[in-house]
Amino acid sequence: MSTSRPSQSSSNSGRSRRSARAMALATVDAKLHATFEESGSSFDYSSSVRISGTADGVNQPRHDKVTTAYLHHMQKGKMIQPFGCLLALDEKTCKVIAYSENAPEMLTMVSHAVPSVGDHPALGIGTDIKTLFTAPSASALQKALGFAEVLLLNPVLIHCKTSGKPFYAIIHRVTGSMIIDFEPVKPYEVPMTAAGALQSYKLAAKAITRLQSLPSGSMERLCDTMVQEVFELTGYDRVMAYKFHEDDHGEVIAEITKPGLEPYLGLHYPATDIPQASRFLFMKNKVRMIVDCHAKHVRVLQDEKLPFDLTLCGSTLRAPHSCHAQYMANMDSIASLVMAVVVNDNEEDGDTDAIQPQKRKRLWGLVVCHNTTPRFVPFPLRYACEFLAQVFAIHVNKEIELEYQIIEKNILRTQTLLCDLVMRDAPLGIVSESPNIMDLVKCDGAALIYKNKVWRLGVTPSESQIREIAFWLSEYHMDSTGFSTDSLSDAGFPSALSLGDVVCGMAAVRVTAKDVVFWFRSHTAAEIRWGGAKHEAGEKDDGRRMHPRSSFKVFLDVVKARSLPWKEYEIDAMHSLQLILRNAFKDTESMDLNTKAINTRLSDLKIEGMQELEAVTSEIVRLIETATVPILAVDVDGLVNGWNIKIAELTGLPVGEAMGKHLLTLVEDSSTDRVKKMLNLALLGEEEKNVQFEIKTHGSKMDSGPISLVVNACASRDLRDNVVGVCFVAHDITAQKNVMDKFTRIEGDYKAIVQNRNPLIPPIFGTDEFGWCCEWNPAMTKLTGWKREEVMDKMLLGELFGTHMAACRLKNQEAFVNLGVVLNKAMTGLETEKVPFGFFARNGKYVECLLSVSKKLDVEGLVTGVFCFLQLASPELQQALHIQRLSEQTALKRLNALSYMKRQIRNPLCGIIFSRKMLEGTALGTEQKQLLRTSAQCQQQLSKILDDSDLDSIMMVTWILKWLSSLCMKFWLPHLVRS
Repeated sequence: MSTSRPSQSSSNSGRSRRSARAMALATVDAKLHATFEESGSSFDYSSSVRISGTADGVNQPRHDKVTTAYLHHMQKGKMIQPFGCLLALDEKTCKVIAYSENAPEMLTMVSHAVPSVGDHPALGIGTDIKTLFTAPSASALQKALGFAEVLLLNPVLIHCKTSGKPFYAIIHRVTGSMIIDFEPVKPYEVPMTAAGALQSYKLAAKAITRLQSLPSGSMERLCDTMVQEVFELTGYDRVMAYKFHEDDHGEVIAEITKPGLEPYLGLHYPATDIPQASRFLFMKNKVRMIVDCHAKHVRVLQDEKLPFDLTLCGSTLRAPHSCHAQYMANMDSIASLVMAVVVNDNEEDGDTDAIQPQKRKRLWGLVVCHNTTPRFVPFPLRYACEFLAQVFAIHVNKEIELEYQIIEKNILRTQTLLCDLVMRDAPLGIVSESPNIMDLVKCDGAALIYKNKVWRLGVTPSESQIREIAFWLSEYHMDSTGFSTDSLSDAGFPSALSLGDVVCGMAAVRVTAKDVVFWFRSHTAAEIRWGGAKHEAGEKDDGRRMHPRSSFKVFLDVVKARSLPWKEYEIDAMHSLQLILRNAFKDTESMDLNTKAINTRLSDLKIEGMQELEAVTSEIVRLIETATVPILAVDVDGLVNGWNIKIAELTGLPVGEAMGKHLLTLVEDSSTDRVKKMLNLALLGEEEKNVQFEIKTHGSKMDSGPISLVVNACASRDLRDNVVGVCFVAHDITAQKNVMDKFTRIEGDYKAIVQNRNPLIPPIFGTDEFGWCCEWNPAMTKLTGWKREEVMDKMLLGELFGTHMAACRLKNQEAFVNLGVVLNKAMTGLETEKVPFGFFARNGKYVECLLSVSKKLDVEGLVTGVFCFLQLASPELQQALHIQRLSEQTALKRLNALSYMKRQIRNPLCGIIFSRKMLEGTALGTEQKQLLRTSAQCQQQLSKILDDSDLDSIMMVTWILKWLSSLCMKFWLPHLVRS
């Protein structure tokens, strides 16, 4: 894949390349499908993949019909697996418009164990669904069918009228109709008596807890833990974590198997092994189960009068593609369960905000389970696996972001070093010094063409070949500022074959019309390690058969002429270097103008910065003193050096008496360890948030008992970034805590507290054990704008709090999953206190608060639901935190600007010092030597200023000069320099 970049953002460029690649791969998938259907048992897997992969499907119109037919087959197939049956209903009349051929037998068959009463219902087109099930079941189905977010109610437990057999009904909507999958409840399975996600979440509680307890910083550990937990949860013979790379090929990056199975860890597979259409379906349906790849498929009969074809894309019963079934059989995997891992697209423009909360998503990979015998997993357990995969995806996303941050930090550090090299020896320093341009991005070689000379590093083409590539770029890509490809052959370079497989990929940036920087990569196969068992002597792969090792062999053959693709951040780093080099090539006149501009900017920054700091400092001091929230501060020894009026009022301890006391002597004994840990961490720079502790009261306040505070710690730093103290911004929750304590002690009627309109009562809502809202107090109504009667008996997850069409909309899917985890933990007895929580109220305002969840018990001590308490920060606390953030941003902004100014001054200074040292070795007169000594003193003074991180001492020089100027005194500059 190649690209030229004139002036396009990296996110748009990357997204357009992915879209073009997906379209091309979809065409290849369609051709492979057509070849498979035509060839039957004579299908040659390896050669078909190679031929399809090398054909240019985009430029062959004759394949348009093939692609259309293939996509129609994938989306409109009318076959299901036989472990269940399917009905399609008209959304308005609830009458059958399509059914699977096995539905009459499964749903209306008379059981000899159940006495026959009345006529047996018949099943066909036009049948009223209510006639097929018992009255309670028909009522439950009717209620579910009228539910807006019907997916949240799955599965619905129903019983057939004739046989009494239990089934799970799994419902989803398609255009104009409702599709219902019926899966029998196995005799060994304890049926779920209610619908809803919370019931299924309980099954994955242990696995979720373990995932959340993992420390960040290791994708390998995260994936290993995930496959281990799924292995234990589902009981499959093999569980793998399968990652998609940027060119869409896949790799097994984690695996666990039962003894005796051949491992696939480390194997790579071509992109065609999982077609683009299948990936699209994984994005929509997060879990896919195949019970038996050998089982005969069941047809779905549709009403011939329907003006459209029903789509079974969302059906849990959808039959596997015949090609995929054969692949499974060849690898002795009879049954499978696959979970999609969907993460945020990190190339999305901008940050998530309140106006556009949903980020673009992408399929990162799959968690794949295989079994050597037929295996059926009940829907509740599959639902639990889906939820576990969502939690896993959140952690994967965090690991990806952490990896990007580390990579960007390394690139920035390298760019800074390269910039210094360019300033000293432009531009040859980037190839002759260390680090060099090969350290900027991952590559096997690099080259520079400058003033018609070629410099080479590492594995590169010959000098003549590099010149040929440069000429080819100027002829065919003259309008672009940069070019990158993972295959020079596919990009159209005429002499690509002469390069062999040593150099396949290339990236280049043009500095001037004739000066170019190159990076080269070898073929991907050189980067790939063999995974799993090696062949024994005499064994040979049958490349014609569809099998993982055949796929790996095909992958290696395909990528022999292709390198690893260039990542977006790597291309951005190249273009940053391109800008640096262009600036380095400018005339010295331009440098003088830049120096003058820097001096002017530095002068302006001093004035503006001092005024800004004075204003912010004054505002912070005023805010702390008059704030209506408790604020205190301590020095590095833990001695109080800040105690505002509010905390003095709450504790009864005046400011004068509090100053100088150790913080640990002022808190309750029960909170000593917690405060000590918080203080020690803050002094190390680790600031804890939402820590609750109790502080002693004094004088007239002593009888009222201790004060309960929720505190955020903020490390106070000097300009050298050293921690010199800790500031604690607190929120008084004494009243709320007393209410909650009283609430939890009450065994009988709690409504007198919950429904009390006293403003001290916090917002409270609750659910029963099935996830339906059963409590919503007046404070909650005031906060959200939704009345109690509007929310009662609605699903808390999805209807009230969700990402789509919910009363209180959450920012993103991650917030929805985290809320589900918190509620699930409380259901299992693990209560949660003060986790950050946010949602959009009815008026569109975003509410930020802390969520505490407690289990609700009946008289026998059984969990019957949960209660949720919200704690809101006061406006004063929010303002204090806002001012604190502004102060930190201002300080950071000034330090960054100062660092930039220092760097820009230091480079020319090095050049001046070098020139002075050269002159010292020559024959000079007395006055000239004196001038050099004075120059050296000036340079030493300037170097001292540049090495000093104390802004006050830097500003002192300016102040002295201004003071002398105001006195209109004459002074000799060398005396001032020496002083």
